[in-house]
Amino acid sequence: MAITLKDQNDFFGAQETALQAVSYMNTNDPKHYIYLSTNYNNLGVASSKLGQYKTALSFYELALKFSNDSSNTFSYQNNIGICYQNLNQYNKAIEIYNSLLGKTKNNPKRYARILSNLARTKWLQNSRYPAENEMLKAMTIREKEKDLWGLNASYVHLTDFYTKNSPNTALLYAEKMYEVAKELKSADDQIYALGKLVELAPSNLAKKYFSIYQHMADSVQQARAAAKNQFALIRYEVEKNKAENLRLEKENTEKQNRLIRQRAITGASIFLLLLAVGGGTLWYKRRKQRLELEAENKVKETQLHLSKKIHDVVANGIYRVMTEIEYKEDIDREGMLDKLEHMYNQSRDISHDVEQKTITEIPYSEQIAELLKSFAADHRRVFIAGNETELWTNVSRRVKDEIKHVLQELMVNMKKHSQADQVVVRFETSGQQLKIVYKDNGIGMPQEKTQGKGLSNTVSRIESLGGEIIFVSELGKGLSVTTNIPLV
Repeated sequence: MAITLKDQNDFFGAQETALQAVSYMNTNDPKHYIYLSTNYNNLGVASSKLGQYKTALSFYELALKFSNDSSNTFSYQNNIGICYQNLNQYNKAIEIYNSLLGKTKNNPKRYARILSNLARTKWLQNSRYPAENEMLKAMTIREKEKDLWGLNASYVHLTDFYTKNSPNTALLYAEKMYEVAKELKSADDQIYALGKLVELAPSNLAKKYFSIYQHMADSVQQARAAAKNQFALIRYEVEKNKAENLRLEKENTEKQNRLIRQRAITGASIFLLLLAVGGGTLWYKRRKQRLELEAENKVKETQLHLSKKIHDVVANGIYRVMTEIEYKEDIDREGMLDKLEHMYNQSRDISHDVEQKTITEIPYSEQIAELLKSFAADHRRVFIAGNETELWTNVSRRVKDEIKHVLQELMVNMKKHSQADQVVVRFETSGQQLKIVYKDNGIGMPQEKTQGKGLSNTVSRIESLGGEIIFVSELGKGLSVTTNIPLV
């Protein structure tokens, strides 16, 4: 469209359309270079026709930059030379033409074109320069090559050259130019030739030429006015379609965005629902497992608690009574019955899961002494040290109860297994710590025996008070048990 507008002399329209065309081309794509170069050359020609030579020069340089065709490159360089010529920068124009002249000797048409332009430039720079021979040589080559556009240019150059010094010769070339322009159907060249004929012809012929000139100028003016609007409808439709496409593209983008948002919301909702269901299921399973584990542990704890009570209260209590009956010659019938009744009440309380009531009427030191001495016999002596009433003043009831069960378990274990004839139990306090040391001179205790039910209960009782119990045993050398219990 831009080239068509330029050919029909709508140079402003050609510029506008060609500049719009640039936006459709990619300067980084070599496939677009041919379109970029011809488009920029077209912009240069249109700008030159409007007398915008500096602007034309910049467009020609861009055309040259993207040219990858030798023929086009030659034309763009020639156009740059003409541009410098029109800007009166003759030295630059001559430099370009001289560089081109040596490259065109094998191409007569190009050689004649450059030779004629070079001669004209030198003549424009210096009116005394003898350009006639070079111009005539170029014309002869063009006649031989039947290059009508080239002849047209040569006739222009010769007409201008002879106008001042040889008007008749100038008139001759002007007439030839007019004939060739008509053959080429170039309105602009015909008008230019008619203008020269009006200037150079005798008055009787000048009127005739002027009439033709006036008529043709009016026709060209009308044709150019019509040409300016020939693409108006096409442009309107293009812009209308572009606007419609942009509107549809916007609507499609909005629809896609809405669809994406809806999908995102739906996906997020499903994800959250699955997360909630999965999390709820996992929480329920874990809670169920935790409750089952707690219930199981509670049952085990209750069983262990009852087991400890039965072992420590009933079994060890009965064993203690049996020991007293075994080694005492004078049995206190009433005392034994009281002890058995007390154990009966304790066993009944265990069945009801009621805490045993410690006899508080007897001082704790006496209870401990009675407990330990009940395991003494004719062949076994029990020594107690440090069991003073003041020792137990700041000891809590729970600690006292646990100590009593621990000592009873140690004494029962001693009687059953140790074969000891001497037992020493020593009590002492250091700061806020109660220390109980048990020693016997029995056969000692194998390592595996420390894992029995009774001793295992003993360890757990002391550890429940935050204390520690240490067993030291050597076979044949007796057993030593050290217990440390914090009192705070």
